[in-house]
Amino acid sequence: MSRVFLVGLGAMGFGMGQSLLRAGHEVCGHDIDADAMARFAAEGGRTAALSDAASEADIAVLVVVNAAQTEAILFGDNGIANSLKQRAVVMSCATFAPEHAVDFEARLAERGIRYLDAPISGGSARAAEGKLSIMAAGSADAFDRARPALDAMAETVFELGDKAGPGSAMKIVNQLLAGIHVVSTAEAMAFGIGQGIDPHRMIEVISRSAGSSWMFQNRAPYIADGDYRPHSAVDIFVKDLGIVRDMAEAAGLSVMLADAAFGRFAQAKEQGLGRIGDVAVAKLYAQEGGIALPDKTTKD
Repeated sequence: MSRVFLVGLGAMGFGMGQSLLRAGHEVCGHDIDADAMARFAAEGGRTAALSDAASEADIAVLVVVNAAQTEAILFGDNGIANSLKQRAVVMSCATFAPEHAVDFEARLAERGIRYLDAPISGGSARAAEGKLSIMAAGSADAFDRARPALDAMAETVFELGDKAGPGSAMKIVNQLLAGIHVVSTAEAMAFGIGQGIDPHRMIEVISRSAGSSWMFQNRAPYIADGDYRPHSAVDIFVKDLGIVRDMAEAAGLSVMLADAAFGRFAQAKEQGLGRIGDVAVAKLYAQEGGIALPDKTTKD
């Protein structure tokens, strides 16, 4: 069994920690939120400061939001790059542009530390079940050293190359589609509810019809139940579709659907909905059409 240092105990990281513990690994978690640390300790995990736990780790799994947070954790004032032992491996799971992954791999290699470019997909429930999809790229040694954690956390590991970059690029493709599908789900649900269709009946029919998608099947029940908890927040897609647009602009490519989806998420953020569930974009359609969406608060 491996000693794993897990940084980031939010919705995804906490579930990944549960899966690692269930597989028998020694897991030490860290988060800036003291409540998240306490919750993880209650699950049987250890908790510690960044540098203290990093020195013992075989595998460091970083489940944070973006490249800036990853940079700070690795190379900041209390960065773990100076504490990790030779040939430890860093699994970086955040979504960011590929050039950051290339940069992190090179800088860690100078210290004898392996880097696996390993963005994740699947949602918090699949994280807790150990059934994530991981889009990974890195050296053969990085894969070998990360394998115990990969096996515990993932149902499918896509090996996309022998150096960092392709994993992050693939995740951006995924986020382009995912963001569009979340907005199309919100649009369809609001439209259908406005036509007098029972939302749960709509899910039953569309889930077995050609218009369905994974995001529809995953997110539409939240709208039907009036559940806007941040399983994945609006802010995430403002960030990720922003990356899509920047990369597309650099490539001279028009991404009109991604632009439209980004506009909806940005509008939701401007209305103060950034930190709640991404399906909150449905509230924009409800406002425009005078549509009464299901409200969980009226049921509790």
